[in-house]
Amino acid sequence: MKKKYIVFIIAILLSVGTYFLFFYKDKNLKYIPENADILILVDVKKATKQYIFSFLVHPSKWFEDGKKDKNKISVSDSGLEIPDFIQVFHLKDTKVSEWYCVLEINDKAKLSAFLKNRKFVNAGKDEFKNNQLFIKIEGEKCIVGTSDLNIKNIGKPLSETFKNKKLSADSFVNDGLGSISFISELRTQNFSIFINDDEIEIKNEQNKTDFSSLISDLLTKTQFLETELNEENVKKIAAVFNKDLNDSVSVNHLRIRAELAQVNDTIISYGYDDNFNEIEKISYQKIVQPNYHILMQTSDPDKTWNYFQSKKWINDQNQFTVIPFQPNLISKTENQISIKSTQSPIKLNENRKQNFIFIKNNALLYSSFKTLSDSDKKFFNTIEYIFYGNKNLDYSLKIKFKKDQYPLILR
Repeated sequence: MKKKYIVFIIAILLSVGTYFLFFYKDKNLKYIPENADILILVDVKKATKQYIFSFLVHPSKWFEDGKKDKNKISVSDSGLEIPDFIQVFHLKDTKVSEWYCVLEINDKAKLSAFLKNRKFVNAGKDEFKNNQLFIKIEGEKCIVGTSDLNIKNIGKPLSETFKNKKLSADSFVNDGLGSISFISELRTQNFSIFINDDEIEIKNEQNKTDFSSLISDLLTKTQFLETELNEENVKKIAAVFNKDLNDSVSVNHLRIRAELAQVNDTIISYGYDDNFNEIEKISYQKIVQPNYHILMQTSDPDKTWNYFQSKKWINDQNQFTVIPFQPNLISKTENQISIKSTQSPIKLNENRKQNFIFIKNNALLYSSFKTLSDSDKKFFNTIEYIFYGNKNLDYSLKIKFKKDQYPLILR
């Protein structure tokens, strides 16, 4: 009889432990600042469950742990408290590349060892940095950012503006492993994040549009980039980079097509012969040169043209100098402005009357970035394409990776 009680108690303890380990979640979001305009949430426990399931059904992965660098301290042993919902935010009126996250410190000695192990340089005033991240320690908090430009400008917690009412993850996350939310004074738009076997997909709730046929057709083409956007999408994308740009250029429809080619570039240098006579030396190197055609439809092409000229984006040869790949030719008609590369002109594909941005991976693309490390190049090589699509109120972003032995979450 006693054995039954012992087994019963053990079963209860295991059930309670499993519940708190995998299912109970602290949904309180304490560190979202009032001046955040974009919030990314990651459901850590949901991601952990998906990882464990994938790990269990791929036995060949079990034996790879021994190949890892055992001297490298893991994030789980970094002295930082990993919350049930990791909260990454972007601040209003800052660069697109600036993102921050606030974590609690539970062991400063471990954190110090972790930073040293990961080659963070002490910049003084409790600030540390490596090539990719900046860290600032404030008491029992650790602020992690992709930049240190606006760490001091992180506002007070958003919950304080609601009279200290707790801000819950339920307000942002519906399903998926996380969410991306655009926060404004009027409303918050939430988009769910899904990690599938070979793709990351981000889409709004109740999204019923299937873009698979469009993507399949785009994959059969040779282009590196193809884009078609209506006025609403142009405004939204322009606002990410420059809020005043759309009002200045008034584009109501945009089409872009680009292809990549490797060409020989002539390098002319000068030296001296044995008699100190100046001689010209000619050498060649292969460079990646895009061929492109950009067509902007506008109700007021003169306004757009004058704006480009005021920014000194058009030179005396009618070249659009914002695009670093020359030569090109910019021209205008009654209702549109066209920018074409002139070395190998290409034609735009048919007007699909859809809103999308499609970028297909090309080995020439990442090989042309000399500053990328080998690991970065290896990562970019795993991407097959990036697709953004919009139809009515449905929005979808898909990052497709090349097929691999393991699902994406295990890679």
